Amino acid sequence: MSKVGQKALIVPKTVTLTIHETMVEVKGGNGSLTIPVPHGISVVKGEKEGEMNVLRGNDTKNSKSLHGTIRTLIDNAIIGVEKPWEKRLEVVGTGFNVKLQGSDLVFKIGYSHPVVFKKVEGITLKVDGNTKVIVNGVDKQLVGEIAQKIKKLRKPDAYKGKGIKYEGEKLRIKPGKKAKAA
Repeated sequence: MSKVGQKALIVPKTVTLTIHETMVEVKGGNGSLTIPVPHGISVVKGEKEGEMNVLRGNDTKNSKSLHGTIRTLIDNAIIGVEKPWEKRLEVVGTGFNVKLQGSDLVFKIGYSHPVVFKKVEGITLKVDGNTKVIVNGVDKQLVGEIAQKIKKLRKPDAYKGKGIKYEGEKLRIKPGKKAKAA
């Protein structure tokens, strides 16, 4: 059984956590997030200063599964409003590049036309050089979702590895026909 829900949340002095009946509001220097709290789960102040606890009302299977999830969502929100979440992507391939045009990304990734990725509210898109994209934001889930949508524009192919991938991602490259025949 997981003990994640039983850990206390540490709230830094730069972050304010407001508890409502059905939601928790987290505010910090970089923005704010609201996390809905389902029925049967409650957030209360802990014994120490700057400590919060997530409690469940009963021991049903649903309450047990939501207990750790809600605690982790609140913890991710606390971390995100203090220091934004970040995903780094790189564009790999001859002639492949990315440019920032206004607040949108314009990719040249081997298609007959440039691919435009529109800015999403709550997310900051940056370009480092010609081949690296940095996705920043307060919401961890949204940052991961947008990074995955950008990666889906051109998945790395299995033979040469050309496409958009996460920085540091290891790809399994298949051998071509010549390597197979030899």
